[in-house]
Parts: sequence; C-alpha cells; structure tokens
Amino acid sequence: MRRANKARQLSATLRPARRKLRLWSQWLLPGLLVKRWLLISTVGVLLASLGLAISVNLTPVFYTLQFIEQLLQTLARFVPSYVSGPLLFLGGIALIWWGYARTLGSITQVLLPDDDKALVERLLTHRRLERGPKIVAIGGGTGLSTLLRGLKVFSANITAIVTMADDGGSSGRLRREIGVLPPGDIRNCLAALADEEKLVTELFQYRFDAGDGLAGHSFGNLFLTAMTNITGDLERAIATSSAVLAIRGQVLPATLTDMTLWARLADGRLIHGESNITAAKGQIVEIGCSPPAPTALPRAIQAIRNADYIILGPGSLYTSVIPNLLVPDIAQALAERRCPCVYVCNIMTQPGETDGYRVSDHVRALDKVTGDRLFDAILVQKYPPSAAHLSHYRQQGSDVVAIDRDELARLNCRLILADVMDETTPTVRHDSQKLATILMRWYGRVQSL
Repeated sequence: MRRANKARQLSATLRPARRKLRLWSQWLLPGLLVKRWLLISTVGVLLASLGLAISVNLTPVFYTLQFIEQLLQTLARFVPSYVSGPLLFLGGIALIWWGYARTLGSITQVLLPDDDKALVERLLTHRRLERGPKIVAIGGGTGLSTLLRGLKVFSANITAIVTMADDGGSSGRLRREIGVLPPGDIRNCLAALADEEKLVTELFQYRFDAGDGLAGHSFGNLFLTAMTNITGDLERAIATSSAVLAIRGQVLPATLTDMTLWARLADGRLIHGESNITAAKGQIVEIGCSPPAPTALPRAIQAIRNADYIILGPGSLYTSVIPNLLVPDIAQALAERRCPCVYVCNIMTQPGETDGYRVSDHVRALDKVTGDRLFDAILVQKYPPSAAHLSHYRQQGSDVVAIDRDELARLNCRLILADVMDETTPTVRHDSQKLATILMRWYGRVQSL
C-alpha cells in the first residue's frame, strides 16, 4: 500500500513535467507555420549582419574570424576536441531552445493570459480545423444550431444556410413591427459557432421580461436587428456580427426575400404563416411560399457548389428544412452537387406538422417538394427514448418517428442507424457530439471509397 501511494505521489509530481515536455515536443510537429518563420528570421539576421560587415570592407568579419580562430586554438590546447566540440554544440542548442521557449512563453502570456490551454495546442487545433472539409448545413430552428455545435469540433470550414420563414415569437414581432428579416435562427447559429459559446449563448438568448416593447425579445434578435439597420442589410449584419463573435465558419440566410410559408391541409384549409401552420393541427398535403420563387443568396449557392459535404436538418420538416428547398436555386444547386449529402431525420413526430410520420414519410415529403432525391442517405436514431420520455411525449400527442425499413428499401433510400440521442434533458433531442461524430465518420467512409 505504501509503495502504491508513493508511486501515485511520484506520478502526480512528474505529471506537470511530463505535460510540459509533451507540449514542447509538439512544437516539433510539422504544419504549425511557426518554426519556418523563426528560421527565416534567423537567416535574415545573419544576412543583414553579413551585409553590414561587407559594407565596411569586411573589417569586422576579419577580426571576428581571427578571434574565433584564436579562441578555438586556446580551447583545443586545454580541452580535447572530442569534449569541447559536443559541449559547445549542446550549449548552442540549449541557448537556442531557451530563447525559443522564452519568446513563445512571452507571446502566450500576452495572447492567452488566463487560458490553461497552451499556445501550441491552440495552433495545432487551428491548423487541424482549417484543413477540415467544407461542410454546408441547411435547416433552421434549434436542430441546426445543435448540429453546428458538434461540427465545429471537426472543421472551421462550415457554412450554415438558414431558413428565413420564421414569423413567430420575438423574430415575428420584429418582422412585423420593423420590417426586418427574422433573426432568430441566425442568432442561434452564430451562438453555436462562436468560440466563447457558453457566454455568447447566454447573452444572445437573454430575454427581457420587462419594459414596454422589450418584454419577450431576446438580446441577440435586437442586436442583429440593430446591425441590419446600421449595415444596410442582413447579410452584412451577419458578417459583421460573425467577426465580432469570432465564429468558426459562416452563417448565411437562404434568401433575402421576405418570404411567407403557406400550407394546404387535408381538410381543405389554406394556412398562411410558419407559426400558424403548426398551430392549425392539421395534416399537411402541400407546402409552398409567397412569393413562389424567392431569390437565393448568391454566397449560399456558391457554398453548396464548393462543398465537400452537405447535411440537411435536423429540424422541423415543414417549417425548418423544407423552406430552404422552396428557394429554387438552392434546390437546383443541391440536385447538381458533386459531394455526399445526408438528411438527419427527427427523432420524434411534431404535433400539427408530422403527426404519425414514419421515416419514409419524411423521404416522400422532401422528394415531393423538389421533384428529385436531393440526399444520398438518411440518418435515423437507432434506439427509442426511455419509457418515461415516451410517456411524456405521448401525452402531448407526439411519438417516435418509426423506422419502416421495407418501405425505405422500396424507395431506394440508404439508411444510417446510430445512437445520436441526448436524454439528459426533459426533452428528447440530438446530442451535438454524437451526431457530428457519426456524420463525420460516415463522410470519412464515403471518402475512402
């Protein structure tokens, strides 16, 4: 027992030294873009010194070489060359390493004074993320921001294309009262991609509960509305906000057209407005928007064309995912894509929108809107939620989206089954890290083939 305790104490004592050695050894890894510039600077100093010496007729060079020659002869007289040589070499290396360490330590202290993460770790992470695939995620609502929160661990080359059909809550009020495009889903995506996500999310999601006109509004919506008025349009407002928040990737509205969703229900009713469609509690047989062909944001189309990987959803089928596909140029760009595309299916049905839906019903709805299959595979939660969660949801008229394998096979739809669910909260939702990991693993397999 004493030996085990001593071993643990020794291990704890050596742990900081081992971590420090590991961190410094990481500086030797290629691709940091630091060592080469330090080497170039050193060569520059030597060349500048040589040029200065030449300009004064080599006099300093002559005396310097003469001094070094006399020093070496004196040193060799007292200390054998097989001793003095290695000593001088090791001493030089030690001085170089010391200066290198002190320089980087000073830079770290200035840039990251209160951060436990070493500068080399940040550089390695930055380089890895910059080399990540170009991912385009299309959707809206909380589902898209959940996905982005996980994806940003794998790549910094993320483009979120967000629906502009939201007309409920704070976004709807701002849209009606001020005439701006709905900022709510944009706000969620910016917060999810921000480096300081926790603080930014708390700030952007903060809702005022008092004040004439302020009550019910979130700070993030007001911030984006103000930026839109200052910069002139929502696209520039998002770009400016992204720079302020230091987000990984970019967030783009699907369109800058003021579009309104409409849905025709099985009982013949025609419902206008995204929030009214779900509230109508009917079976949707047709979905559209006015104007009927919104103009896509050019940067969104370019992002789809340049993408290495495209992900649709997760999110409300008719009010978060499909509104993006009602923009004709986006649907066409997806049809012409040259990269893999996955649709992430919801775990639970949504009352008033997808009551009684199976996985195949999601596939048919997407195919019907665009007239073509726009994705290569559909990701579905493998296991049902717990009995307690199911009971809670069934009381609200919701149930699991059933996996009908035979029908999916008939539709020639490739199925990806995985556990991507988070049950740690009262609501069943996708787990950011699980979802992103499975999606990136599938992408890696496709790339290897």
